[in-house]
Amino acid sequence: MTQDNKRFTIDQIHEAFGKVKSGADFPQFVQDLKAIGVTHYDNYVANGRTKYYGTNDFSVEGETKYPSIKVNDSSSSDKLKHSISIHQQGQTDYPTFCMQAADAGVEKWTTHMIEMTVTYLDKQGNKLTVEPIPKP
Repeated sequence: MTQDNKRFTIDQIHEAFGKVKSGADFPQFVQDLKAIGVTHYDNYVANGRTKYYGTNDFSVEGETKYPSIKVNDSSSSDKLKHSISIHQQGQTDYPTFCMQAADAGVEKWTTHMIEMTVTYLDKQGNKLTVEPIPKP
């Protein structure tokens, strides 16, 4: 199978995610997903559902990861940037980060393996911030 037609499974994604203990592990997680053919993914903060995309319109969708949380109607890029900063330093776990993102008004974030960025969007589709993904 060529890289252009690479298909991945939710099990492969779960295996990569199982190695993540904090935000400090995120750069390696991105590399692991890229290696199996994920080009980008959307993560929905309200319930943790994630849709993963590959080449040639291929996609798979994961289940919800946690009970629904309310996403704040008003967004704050300052709150979000603070939450990202402490998460990247390994000070918060993933569930805590998701709660903080919801409080900052993040509806979803899109992680791009090609561009090596994470774009955080509010309910109106406004970009709150775009973070570069560091090399592992």
